[in-house]
Amino acid sequence: MSERDAAFEAYFAARSDAMRGTAYLLCGDWHRAEDLVQQTFTKIYLAWRRIQRHEAMDNYTRQTLIRTFLSERRRGWFRFESVGDTATDRPAPAGGQADERMVLLDALAKVPPRQRAVLVLRYWEDASVDQTAELLDCSAGNVKSQAARGLETLRGLLAEERVR
Repeated sequence: MSERDAAFEAYFAARSDAMRGTAYLLCGDWHRAEDLVQQTFTKIYLAWRRIQRHEAMDNYTRQTLIRTFLSERRRGWFRFESVGDTATDRPAPAGGQADERMVLLDALAKVPPRQRAVLVLRYWEDASVDQTAELLDCSAGNVKSQAARGLETLRGLLAEERVR
């Protein structure tokens, strides 16, 4: 194994789980999250020898993940298909934080993709406004407005859920 491959393998082992969690929050599906992470790390591997600062890879990887997610949504080639009506996972016990988490994740999945990306970066990844703007290649004002709209949308969806 070459030095390049060993360095990439170590980086993948260290960061793939965190990126998978971020991808799940973006798309709301563990299988799609796996696909997004796979596509992201494939792109990273192809660019690995051109990257000068491997110690600062997290932002580049996160940016690649977000752009892959948004690009997938824009192209429209990804179709949401249901394999079956029955769930294969066992349900969590009723009540408690697991239910609240599921309600929040369901609501987050209904937030528009760009707003969802901002919310995930700002409040899950704890990125600053400037870092988020850099990752999404937009202005800080755009990040602030997308975050405000995303939170408003999320609050509305959660309020609807409480009424049910």
